[in-house]
Amino acid sequence: MQRYDFIMAGGGIAGLSLAYHLIHSPLRDCSILILDRDAKDRNDRTLCFWTEQPTLFDSVVYRSWDRLQFVGEDFQRLIDLGSYRYRMIRGLDFYRFVRKALADCANVDFVQGKIDRIEDGDEYATVAVGAERYAGTWVFDSLFSLTHFAPDSARCHYLQQHFRGWEIETADAVFDPGIATLFDFRTPQKGEMRFLYVLPFTGQRALVELVSGSPDHGDEALSDYVERTLGITSYRIVAKEGGVNPLTDYVFPRRTGRHVMTVGAQGGRVKPSSGYAFLRIQQDSAAIVQSMLTTGHPFDVPADPWWFRQCDSLMLEVMQQYGGQMQLIFTAMFRNNPIRRIFRFLDETASLPEKLAMMVSVPLWPFVRALSRLNRWRRV
Repeated sequence: MQRYDFIMAGGGIAGLSLAYHLIHSPLRDCSILILDRDAKDRNDRTLCFWTEQPTLFDSVVYRSWDRLQFVGEDFQRLIDLGSYRYRMIRGLDFYRFVRKALADCANVDFVQGKIDRIEDGDEYATVAVGAERYAGTWVFDSLFSLTHFAPDSARCHYLQQHFRGWEIETADAVFDPGIATLFDFRTPQKGEMRFLYVLPFTGQRALVELVSGSPDHGDEALSDYVERTLGITSYRIVAKEGGVNPLTDYVFPRRTGRHVMTVGAQGGRVKPSSGYAFLRIQQDSAAIVQSMLTTGHPFDVPADPWWFRQCDSLMLEVMQQYGGQMQLIFTAMFRNNPIRRIFRFLDETASLPEKLAMMVSVPLWPFVRALSRLNRWRRV
């Protein structure tokens, strides 16, 4: 077996991000193997995030917006982001950029193939790809599978956040490329949280995406929104995308062996109540590198803050029980809070006064009922 210092069991966003952080650290000369069944040559996802700080991937940001629009049932708000920017990276651009940077390193190898199993050992862990086996001092497992993920519903929440998007081109300039619509609730809620967002690239081109709790009728809802709500009748669909995020407060184990650690969705890096993951993955990658430098192993990373874990569980309970009321909750949130407070709350960096202000800014009755139900549920 060929042996490596680090093996990425999965070469998606999480695996590539960690490898990229490693080659930009004092560990840059360590041997790294990237294993994945796909060539990563398709634009299979859109990565969005807000930040007021530079990132390692600013050079591949496809579009950035300094203003956001929120549209509720009876409320609309145009928001100046101040020092923040809402940014978008296309999945294919990310793959090409990171894989090229890694390929330029003589100590980094790529192997394309289906990973059959990961086995821990006393001195190293092994990863089997068909008849081949690879040994790694540290193996990072990002092999999350929606098909096989079935947590105990008596102990945690699990909802699925479905995405269905069209990139459209219009005959006329109908979009303002300086304003992104983050939430537009002008679509039938159907007893769940359903909204659309619009990311304009030019006056004639934009990504229009439906986010819902079920996969049904995505194209129908998109067509209705574009043609009736936005009033766009002359357009063509340039590209389509779709996907599913796991929204769960299941506590994913980070250390699954002496030499094996989970990352990405497999490591619980998807924000349970929102589905955002990109910056959380970058923060986790940086923490893993720091742990290696200070302790000699990757496992000394910060735990998720207890208070925000409870907030995520509470929000998931509200979404599960009162999904059709989420538009009222989000409307109150954006009506009563500055965007900086909202972003800091979602980023889990809010101060105590900011937390309290957020709590009293939204309708309390769904959360009181959810908390009562959650407490009874936890005692069972």
